[in-house]
Order: sequence, then structure tokens, then C-alpha cells
Amino acid sequence: MSTNLELKKQAVAEIVEKFKGAKSVVVVDYMGLTVEEVTGLRAKFRAGGVDYVVYKNTMVRRAIDELKITGFDEVLKGPSAFAFSQRDEISGAKIIKEYMDNDKRKVLSIKAGYIEGQTIDAKGVEALAALPPKEVLIARMMGSLNAPITNLVGVLSATLRSLVYAVDAVRKQKAGE
Repeated sequence: MSTNLELKKQAVAEIVEKFKGAKSVVVVDYMGLTVEEVTGLRAKFRAGGVDYVVYKNTMVRRAIDELKITGFDEVLKGPSAFAFSQRDEISGAKIIKEYMDNDKRKVLSIKAGYIEGQTIDAKGVEALAALPPKEVLIARMMGSLNAPITNLVGVLSATLRSLVYAVDAVRKQKAGE
């Protein structure tokens, strides 16, 4: 077997492992970004626990065929870069959306995404980026669960407080105060 074919198989295996290990993947068209811009973007990705990699579309097609992922046929045309989020589902999408919002030239564009076995379009990735962090969602949920109990305690304590005031008023009246 030729070494070129062996290298291609290794590349496909690497892509398969990236897809398997990622909590989400965002595919972007990076055409037009300067080297400085890509370097700055990579630094943001690194800080966010996201792997930003450029792969050949043919290698990615082979990898997603192996993983039986559908919905990437139209996406894998032209230059494509992949942001593999390792920490959580939204960090890659958030970093890309933040970059796009601050980029005056509007060069970077989202092609698609992949999360929890589902391929999502660019609008889905933008909606994912709009979600608050996981900790905020958990805090909101806990607050929602805690609210009825807090309200019940308030109502019960108000009832007891009213009873205490009534008993105290009766005591004062009988004492002649």
C-alpha cells in the first residue's frame, strides 16, 4: 500500500475521532480571513477549549460517511474550517458568533453545525450561540424550582404573623392598655 493512501486513512481516522470526541462541531467558510485574523481566532478557540482545524472536504466526507452522519452534502463545498467544541456544546458557536458580530468585513460565515447526532443549519448554530452558559441555565432552573417553595413559606409566615398580631391585640385590650 502506498504511503499517500496510508496518510489519507490516518487523516480520516483523526477526523472520525474528532467528531466522536466533540460535544459540537461548527463548520465555517473562512475564505478572506488574513493570517493575523486566523491566528487571533485560533487563540480565542484555544482559550475556549475548541479545536479549530482546516480539513480537506473529501477527507471529511469519508469520515462522516464512516460515522453515518447526514446533512453535510451541500456544506462541504468550498473552503471549510471546523470548530470542535470539547468542553461544552455552545462554546465554539459563541466564539464564532462573537467574532462575526465584531468583524466589519463580514468575511467569516457559518455553514452548518453538528450537535448530539443532529446536523443543524447556520440559523440553528446562531440560535445555539445565543443560549446562555450552562451554569446560568441551571441557576435559572433552580430559581424557578425554588420560587413556589419560597412563596409558600412567605404565605405561611404571613398567616402566623397575623395570628400573633391578633393575639397581641387581644392581650393588650384585656390588659387595658
